Amino acid sequence: MSPVFRYQNARPEHFNVHYRGKRLLRVKRGSIMYDTARLMELFPRDYEDIPPEFRLIAPIHQSSSLIDGELKPWQGKVRPVRSPICVGRGNGALEQIEVGSVPVGSREESEEALRAAVAAYDNGRGEWPTMTAAQRIACMQDFTRRMVAQKRQIVNLIMWEIAKTLPDSEKEFDRTVAYIQATIDALRNLDNDNSRFQIVEGTIGQIRRTPLGIVLCMGPYNYPLNETFATLIPALIMGNTLVFKPPKFGILLFYPLLEAFRSAFPPGVINTVYGPGAEVVPYMLNSGQINVLTLIGSSRVADHLKKQHPKAHRLRAILGLDAKNAAIILPDADIELAVKECLLGSLSFNGQRCTALKMLIVHQAIAEPFLRRFNEELGKLKVGMPWEKGVSITPLPEPDKLKYLTECLEDARAQGARVLNEGGGAVAGTLFYPAVVFPVKDGMKLYREEQFGPIVPVMPFEDIETALEYVITSDHGQQVSIFGSNADQIGKLVDPLVNQVCRVNINCQCQRGPDVFPFTGRKDSAEGTLSVFDALRSFSIRSMVAAKQTEVSQRLLDDIVQHHKSNFISTRFIF
Repeated sequence: MSPVFRYQNARPEHFNVHYRGKRLLRVKRGSIMYDTARLMELFPRDYEDIPPEFRLIAPIHQSSSLIDGELKPWQGKVRPVRSPICVGRGNGALEQIEVGSVPVGSREESEEALRAAVAAYDNGRGEWPTMTAAQRIACMQDFTRRMVAQKRQIVNLIMWEIAKTLPDSEKEFDRTVAYIQATIDALRNLDNDNSRFQIVEGTIGQIRRTPLGIVLCMGPYNYPLNETFATLIPALIMGNTLVFKPPKFGILLFYPLLEAFRSAFPPGVINTVYGPGAEVVPYMLNSGQINVLTLIGSSRVADHLKKQHPKAHRLRAILGLDAKNAAIILPDADIELAVKECLLGSLSFNGQRCTALKMLIVHQAIAEPFLRRFNEELGKLKVGMPWEKGVSITPLPEPDKLKYLTECLEDARAQGARVLNEGGGAVAGTLFYPAVVFPVKDGMKLYREEQFGPIVPVMPFEDIETALEYVITSDHGQQVSIFGSNADQIGKLVDPLVNQVCRVNINCQCQRGPDVFPFTGRKDSAEGTLSVFDALRSFSIRSMVAAKQTEVSQRLLDDIVQHHKSNFISTRFIF
């Protein structure tokens, strides 16, 4: 039975906002833009209300998993997959639509998947790790063609599983395909640069990048395809073998790709595992056979998992973790530009992005006009179902997220903050209407905790040291945005900030792209660097073949190269 939600309507307060004894902002009295009753009406009344072109043809009940090159039938326990999209049941109740079901694996299945990956790698002697870069590129191109053929179903599943808008779901798919092609091009260039010998101080050497071994890959639900493939694709193409655990939400969208993985890559190169992470993942790490852990998730989980490996120094970790990116809005900022960028930065995909702006630090001198314009523009955002044209705010996939967000609001109110926008924090089913909270201060949950949802905390400042101190004392160090027009002030801010975060954005929101730029973080926000080129380096290590510069060595190396005796010792060029 799908979860059923019941709610009663409640009017929010209308108020003046005071700060340090002075009225900062007057929130207009008037009709409520979004309250619980209005949010309830945004869900389809029944399945027939959904436009036919966006309906699921039928629930997808995943009946197999990919292990050792076979789609093995699954006859064990299954878990229902429910969409954040609900339908009305009458009497103020909403019911989540069932999208399908997935296997609930156990330690036994994870053992089998790990054995297959270990056997395929075969201590570096396997078919995949010993292939030439050109051969692996050919396999990846074959996979990409097969993946593109599944675009329509995958895009539809992204939309249904995590309620990402249809245009953004399409964009995620297209960006992922472009990322794969860019990775192929980067490997081609990298391999060509290494297809020569170096002679230094009487030593002949050839240096290439080689795989690390067995990779355990786990992606996030917010960008289940793109962020997962940002680690999975470079790990694969560099010659590693993988055990892949799909995210908890956005799991079925990988089902159409299992056949593509099976057909494009040798047996055992990629294997899938399902089931409770707390049960299947620690076992694999405890075995000591995992060489690389790649996780997009929380630092708490990453710290726990890394401790499971018996030889921590042998485990390479490539991690994308927590972030609490701030925007510092200086008194000379272009308010219209700052509002536009901060609105997108804080509420795109409901704020469920690691790069989202999760704290706005606004100078007291422009706090009133900034907040007034921000709330005006927020009020224009369309709330609804992901297939609706122009929609911005959609249902949330995490069942407990609405409760947590509501607790954050109650905690902030109890400590003197107010919700500035009409209807802010209204809840119905899986919808949460964005809330702008002011003034947020130390001690509130919203001050340090990553809300990962549609709440916009706003903190005032007068002395720039207050804004700097917030970033310096944060446990997170991914990015920051600065809005202003004074070159001298911005220049002086950049110098300390680049030593606290890994990307400083000037007059624009925090973001990951373009994918050729490095993507990483300091402190608890990341380990390792991801970009098209950096990811290839993250999932490989430089290895070298060396010989003395003698006639005998030269003849031997020439024989190996001329007659293609080795895939490593080679001067072949990939076109």
